[in-house]
Amino acid sequence: MSPLKPSICRGPPCFRLDSQRKLCTHKRLRCAARAEASASRQRPDALLFDCDGVLVDTEPDGHRVAFNEAFKQKGIHHVWDLELYGRLLETGGGKERMTAYFTECESEEPFKSLTDREQRQALVKELHLLKTDLFMKMVEDGMMPLRPGVKRLVSEAIQAQVPVAVCSTSNERAVSTIVRVLLGPEVESKMRVFAGDVVEKKKPSPDIYNLAASELKVDPSRCVVIEDSVIGMQAAKAAGMRCIVTKSRYTEGESFDSADAIFDCIGDAGEERFSLDDVCTPGAIWEKK
Repeated sequence: MSPLKPSICRGPPCFRLDSQRKLCTHKRLRCAARAEASASRQRPDALLFDCDGVLVDTEPDGHRVAFNEAFKQKGIHHVWDLELYGRLLETGGGKERMTAYFTECESEEPFKSLTDREQRQALVKELHLLKTDLFMKMVEDGMMPLRPGVKRLVSEAIQAQVPVAVCSTSNERAVSTIVRVLLGPEVESKMRVFAGDVVEKKKPSPDIYNLAASELKVDPSRCVVIEDSVIGMQAAKAAGMRCIVTKSRYTEGESFDSADAIFDCIGDAGEERFSLDDVCTPGAIWEKK
C-alpha cells in the first residue's frame, strides 16, 4: 500500500476566497448604511412654487407688455416702463396693482372721470381680463420660456410622489396656461394651481399658502416654497413654511434675510443649484443655513 500523501493547502486560492467574502461583507454594510441614511431623510410634504419670476420670468417682458397693450387697446394713455413696473410689483395682484396706480394719479384719466368706486372696479376688471387674454396668447406663442431647472425639479418631485402646486397672485387662467403649455399635460394633471382671487388677501398675506396646505392636507412646517420676491417670501414664512428664493430680474437687488436659502435659479441638469434631495430633512440646504 502506498503511503498517504500529505494534503496540500493552496494558499493563494484560500486567500482570494477570504478577501472576496470580506469585500462582499463591506459592500453589504455600505449599502445598508446608505439605505438607513436615505430612510432617515424625510422628503417635504409638498413643494410649492410661485409662478411669475419662479416658473417663468414673466414680469418685465410678459405681464408688463400685456398691461401696456391692454391700456393701448382701451385708449388709456399710460405706459408702464421697466423702472415704474418694478415699483408697482410691490403691490401683489394685477387688479390691485392697477387700482393702486390709477388711484395715485386719479387727477388723470381713466379715474379722473370715474369717481364712482364701482365704475372704477368695473374698468379695472375689464382691463385685467383683456390683459390676461393678451398674456395667455404670448405664452401659447412660446414667448415665455421656463426658468432653468424648473422642469427638472418638478419632475423629481412627481417621480418621488411629493405633491407639487403653484401658489400665485396672478389670474388662475394665466397660471394654468403656463403649467399646461410649458410643463405639459402630464404635469398639469398632477400640479394643483391656487391662484388669483381664490383668497381674499394677496401676498404678503399667507392666505394662499395656508389654503394650499389645507387643500393638500399637509403640515405647513414640512412644506418647501420657492419664491422670487420679498412679499412672496413673507407670505411663505408667515404660513410657517421653509422658503427658498430664486432671484429674478426684478428682485435681484432685494434683501431676503428671512429666506432659508437664496439662489440665482434652480439650475438645469449639470448646473443644478439644488435638487429634491437637497431639500429633504436633513438636507444640504438646511445644513448650510
